[in-house]
Amino acid sequence: MSRTLFGTDGVRGRANSHPMTAEMALRLGAAAGRYFRRDGKSGHRVVIGKDTRLSGYMFENALTAGLTSTGMNVLLLGPVPTPAVGYLTTSMRADVGIMISASHNPHEDNGIKFFGPDGFKLSDEAEAEIEGLVADGVEPAAAANIGRARRIDDGRFRYVERAKASFPDHLRLTGLKVVVDCANGAAYRTAPEVLWELGADVVPIGVSPDGVNINKGCGSTHTATAAGAVVAHGADVGICLDGDADRLMIIDETGHVADGDQIMALMAARWADEGRLRGDALVATVMSNLGLERFLEGRGLRLERTPVGDRYVVERMRAGGFNLGGEQSGHIVFTDYATTGDGLIAALQFLAGMADTGKPASALSQSFEKVPQLLRNVRYDAGATPLETLGVQKAIADAEGLLTGNGRLLIRKSGTEPLIRVMAESEDASLMEKVVGSVVEAVEAAV
Repeated sequence: MSRTLFGTDGVRGRANSHPMTAEMALRLGAAAGRYFRRDGKSGHRVVIGKDTRLSGYMFENALTAGLTSTGMNVLLLGPVPTPAVGYLTTSMRADVGIMISASHNPHEDNGIKFFGPDGFKLSDEAEAEIEGLVADGVEPAAAANIGRARRIDDGRFRYVERAKASFPDHLRLTGLKVVVDCANGAAYRTAPEVLWELGADVVPIGVSPDGVNINKGCGSTHTATAAGAVVAHGADVGICLDGDADRLMIIDETGHVADGDQIMALMAARWADEGRLRGDALVATVMSNLGLERFLEGRGLRLERTPVGDRYVVERMRAGGFNLGGEQSGHIVFTDYATTGDGLIAALQFLAGMADTGKPASALSQSFEKVPQLLRNVRYDAGATPLETLGVQKAIADAEGLLTGNGRLLIRKSGTEPLIRVMAESEDASLMEKVVGSVVEAVEAAV
C-alpha cells in the first residue's frame, strides 16, 4: 500500500492548507483511533503532545475529536519535546502517541507524527494502513463508547526526570556556564530546568514563545544567536535545540558550531573506549560527512548509512542491535535512553564528557576534519517529477563520472518540503562547484 499523505516524518505542511487542515487532522485522528482500536475493546489510550506553534491548538482539538469519536481516550500533555511523547507513550501504557510539530520549520508550518505503543515511530506499513483508512473513511463508535479526554499536568516533569536519569550519577555540572537556546519551542521550560537541577549556571535564550516566534532567528537552524550569547556571557558551552527539541547543535567556548556528525563522532569514540558501543558501529544517513566515516574507520569502527530521516536511522539501529545513531542535522539517537532523536539527552551526554574529562568544549567538539560539502536546493511544484527527466538523469550521470575517485554525489527529494537537494563532497572545491552547478542547472531547467 502506497503512502502519499505521510512523508519521511509524519504528515507535514502549511497550516490551513492541504494536508495540514483541521478536517484532515480530524480524519487522521479517527483513522489512527480505528487502527489502534481494531479489537473494539474500551480502555485504549493516546497521548498527544505539541510544540508552541499557534496552530497547535487547532490540531490538538481536531485530533482529539477524531480519536474520541472512535472510542480512544486522549491524554493531553501540552507543550513537551517530541522525545517526551515517545517516552510517555510507553510510560502511560498508551496504544499510540502523537506529536504536533513541524520541528525546525517556521511557525506557519505544522506536522503530525505518530508513535506506536513501544514508543518508536510507526513503520511505513503502519502509516500506509492509516492513510488507507483516511481515504476509505471510518465508522464512528456508538454513542455510549465515545472516548474521553483529560489534561496531564505533570508530563513535563516526568520527562525532566527521564532526561536527568541519562546523566551519570557521579557527575555534576557545577562550575559550567551553559547557554541553552530553546528556539522558543517545546523545551523552553524543560531544558533550562534539567540543566539547573544538575548544577549548571544556565543562560536561557529562546524561552519566550508567543505562537509565532518558534525557530525565528534562534535554535539549531540559526546558531548565530546562541554563539553570540556564549561569547558575550563567557560561557563554557552553548546548546542549540530546535522547535520540538529532537535536534542539537553544540557551540564551543569560542562560538564555533559543531553539528550532529561531530557530536556522534565524539560519542562513538567515548562509548567504544568504554565498551558501550554495540556492534562497534554508528548508524547515520547518507548525508553524514565522509570525514566521519574515515574517523570511525581509523578507530576500527563502522558507519552504517541509511536514507535521510531519523526514523530510518532508528529502524536500522533496532534491526542491527546498535545503540548510537543520528543525523548530521543534529538528530542524535541513544536507544539506551530514548526511542527517537533527543536533543536534550544528546546535550547531556556531551556535557558529561566535559565534566568527566575537564576538557573544554572546543577540544571535544571537533573530532575529525570535514571533507568539504556543497548543498544546494531547487524548489519545484507539487506533483512535478524533475528527477525523472532525461536531461537531469544525464547531468547526474556525468557528475558522478567526474567525481569517481574524488568524492561523492547525492541527489534526493526532501521529505518535508518540495525541494530537490543536490549535495556533493570533494577535496577539490572547483570540481565540487562544477558538478553541483551542472545538476542544479539541469533540475532548474526541468522545473
